[in-house]
Amino acid sequence: MSRLDELRCGFRRDPTPMHRLDTDTSGCLLLARDPKARAQFQKSFESRQVEKSYLAIVGSEIAGEEGVIDLPLGKTSSAEAGWRMVHDPKGQRAVTHWRRIAVRDGNSLVEFRPVTGRTHQIRAHAREAFGSGIVGDRVYGIPGGPMLLHASRLVVPREGKQIIDVTAPPPDYFGEWPDAP
Repeated sequence: MSRLDELRCGFRRDPTPMHRLDTDTSGCLLLARDPKARAQFQKSFESRQVEKSYLAIVGSEIAGEEGVIDLPLGKTSSAEAGWRMVHDPKGQRAVTHWRRIAVRDGNSLVEFRPVTGRTHQIRAHAREAFGSGIVGDRVYGIPGGPMLLHASRLVVPREGKQIIDVTAPPPDYFGEWPDAP
């Protein structure tokens, strides 16, 4: 069901998405209602002032508590597998902070905070850094069921206005996790 009329908030113009979420990723998405807001939000994203936090279930027990994944990514493609992002020393710089929240049944609940915004960055970084990708990710991780990647928080500074700070709880299909935010 389309919720476009509701998202217009009484305006004539359709809202404009200011960033992207992969099709199977749930959670927070920023929409601009007018060209002035769109320009301000775009400037905030380009200057890396927007803070994004994601929760994911990684298909392995992560030993460390937190860290930084600093691996450049490049696009590769083949007739058999299609395209995907891979670690490529000549690729674009990609940086993601991560923090392990909990470990259960051979999986880890991890918070990811991307600094850069490369296509499939969190998904490719999870696979490269932990040797196992995100549960439900049929390209980079462990296929089967929904992809357990969720945009949980978005913090957007606004010139002369109150900061936008929104959160979204993970969908029920994430299951129950102790210590989950």
